Amino acid sequence: MSDPGPRFFAWCDELSRVDALEAALAALARPGRFLDAWANFDVRCSTKSIEAAIAMIRVQYPCTGTAHATCSTILPGAQRLALPDQRGPDSPAMRSILVDLQCFTEAYEPRWALRGPHEPRGPLEMYPENCMHFFGFIIELAWGRGPRSFEVEAELAWHILQIDLEDLLLRFCEPDGSGRVRTGACTNAWAWHAPVTTCATYNADAREIARDLAVSWVHLHDQDSVSRIAGIPLSMLHARVDAAPRGARVAIAPPRGSRVARKGVGARARSLSRETVLKALAAPPSALLDALEAAAVPDDAWRAAAPRAAEILERTRRLAEIGDGPPTWPVDTDKHRHFRFLKKHPPFLVRRLASGGVVLATHPFCSLWPLWADALDALGLMG
Repeated sequence: MSDPGPRFFAWCDELSRVDALEAALAALARPGRFLDAWANFDVRCSTKSIEAAIAMIRVQYPCTGTAHATCSTILPGAQRLALPDQRGPDSPAMRSILVDLQCFTEAYEPRWALRGPHEPRGPLEMYPENCMHFFGFIIELAWGRGPRSFEVEAELAWHILQIDLEDLLLRFCEPDGSGRVRTGACTNAWAWHAPVTTCATYNADAREIARDLAVSWVHLHDQDSVSRIAGIPLSMLHARVDAAPRGARVAIAPPRGSRVARKGVGARARSLSRETVLKALAAPPSALLDALEAAAVPDDAWRAAAPRAAEILERTRRLAEIGDGPPTWPVDTDKHRHFRFLKKHPPFLVRRLASGGVVLATHPFCSLWPLWADALDALGLMG
């Protein structure tokens, strides 16, 4: 089975899920464009009104246990580098994609489990209908006359993708400041797996950043689906971890060739111990966040490519501002050498939000585990 492309997940209380879906639609849908909504295949709604779509969903959702909506949304990454005459809502330069949104009741998963093995769903999900449209591997920039290198191309591709990844995650999880969504994630897998192995996580309260570790432990050790436990109180997660036998570990293999694997720190980087999670839960959240920020500093290979990448971005920004300057041309970053560089030298983002939340992110082809492993090791918590 091929990778599905980035898939976004969010957790909120069951009674708030349709409200969360409505808020996400309002933040994502392009104004004046049609959106499709349905709660079962017999009852569908194609409308320009989010209110009409949600009204239909509210009637059907309690019976079906699931609700779906599809809308068109603009990705801001390319928009920031577009020429002045290409910034209209209908301009081809305003890269838009179709996204599917879904929400599920607590009863949905057990009901469908009776039909046989299946991946856990929800509670809320969002994903691009075509992952190639999201990644936008062909990027058009003012490359100038300097040297070409796949390292620089990979870094520039991440710079634009990071904007879109963070933007979609926040419009999905934090669209209106209501705080309904307690935690969320983005992954390049089909289901919501251990947060430390995803490519991005969102926590509405940065003081609960250790939730990512605790949920990962309970999911991997007790085999509970993340969709069921991601947002339960931190005290309950702590009790679940504490109840495990002393010395218990769960396997978390770092990607081959990643910087954690290259450090050769052995089993400590390939697994997570009960004691490490308990120490992290007991540590001051500010210390964890500081360590994560320190671990997110780019490595030597990434820093070596940074000056040339910054030069190209600045040249393109000037061109976008004044509409005159050096020519641009497209470069395809969908090559094995670009992916290899990204996986070997993963970029990381630690963003403390004005709302009090926090986002951790890396490229969708990478994992957050190297970031966590470095941070925990620096704090002396890896046991």
